[in-house]
Amino acid sequence: MTLQFAVDAVVLDIEGTTSATGFVVDVLYPYSRSRFAALLAERSDDPAVTRAVAQVRELTGDVDADAVQIEKTLNTWLDEDRKATPLKTLQGIIWSEGFARGDLVSHFYDDVVPALRAWHTAGLRLYVYSSGSVAAQRAWFTSSPEGDLLPLVSGLYDTENAGPKQEPESYRRIADATGIAPSRLLFLSDRPGELDAAVAAGWHAVGVRRPGEPYFEQGVGDHAQAGAFDEIGITSTRSTT
Repeated sequence: MTLQFAVDAVVLDIEGTTSATGFVVDVLYPYSRSRFAALLAERSDDPAVTRAVAQVRELTGDVDADAVQIEKTLNTWLDEDRKATPLKTLQGIIWSEGFARGDLVSHFYDDVVPALRAWHTAGLRLYVYSSGSVAAQRAWFTSSPEGDLLPLVSGLYDTENAGPKQEPESYRRIADATGIAPSRLLFLSDRPGELDAAVAAGWHAVGVRRPGEPYFEQGVGDHAQAGAFDEIGITSTRSTT
């Protein structure tokens, strides 16, 4: 049975929704872990690195933390899968360079790219809202196995430019930024807390449940659910067909 929505835009989570969490944990996390020390040593004057380091010090309360201590904190957060903004910023820098060098190619579930292309062709706007940084999102969509998917996407949001993913206010900010009424936005995610926050902000939401993903057994609460993107049907006032 296909779920039906009348909306003008779809906002996508990545990990566990468009793409396998296992790829992120088993491939991207070790890649960033092995390169934190070099990034902190060689790029300390980079404004994005400087800002992230300052944020780590602020979050830990250690204003004098040196590069070794910063790296230790980053690795601890990585072990905890903590969605800390400075961690995601530094990972994004490392991953972007890895994708650009061809060291990394992103992962998408087989049902995702055909749906994104169909929705884009039908006039829907597509946005991304992920705990991964905007830089990481850009690299992810640019370096897919099916080529550059970034032209399909109208905007990218993360915990820095939108806010925490389990707070309704973050979804209100995204609605304001896109200029689309909350009632015309659909959010796809595998995490119940994120779905709750989107609905509290007036959005539609679908829980994407894929076998093997961390939240599969937990379920998505009272939210509509789909096992794949082709189980979601969308009509839009923006439709060109």
